[in-house]
Amino acid sequence: MPAARSRFIETPAITWFVTGGALAALCIAWLAQYAGGLAPCELCYMQRYGYWAVIILGLVTITQNDRPQRRGLLLALMGLALLVVAGIAVFHVGVEHKWWEGSTACVGASTAGASTEELTEAILNAPLVRCDVAAWEMFGISMAGYNILYALALAALTFLGVRRSLSAAK
Repeated sequence: MPAARSRFIETPAITWFVTGGALAALCIAWLAQYAGGLAPCELCYMQRYGYWAVIILGLVTITQNDRPQRRGLLLALMGLALLVVAGIAVFHVGVEHKWWEGSTACVGASTAGASTEELTEAILNAPLVRCDVAAWEMFGISMAGYNILYALALAALTFLGVRRSLSAAK
């Protein structure tokens, strides 16, 4: 009698799914930017860089299906990149909610006590898109907030793949 399948998704498929999920995140961001007119801020771009890293690692991981230890290591790197994306998104949400300050590249430098010339220069060099203002919200959650959940879900899936890859290598 054949054993029942205990796996919802096979390990090589996890790599494809997470890589596709990272590409989907970028496509949604581009759609919001180019079709929806939502200009990204500095922190938005930083989150995108993490998804690019996941895509590149995923493409390399796809070639390692016959090497479970290497596949597990690459999946772990993908998971760590996704945790970094989620961490940047948490920071972004905190900046949006004024829980903490963003960098000067994000919200501009303080102009307290500045001369007229310094104030004019600060205005001319201010970021075009501020990180401390959510460009879009649904149910009170910004895109950065949804990105936290999305990146964490993909990271959890990659770490499931790591566990399976390492158990297959034994």
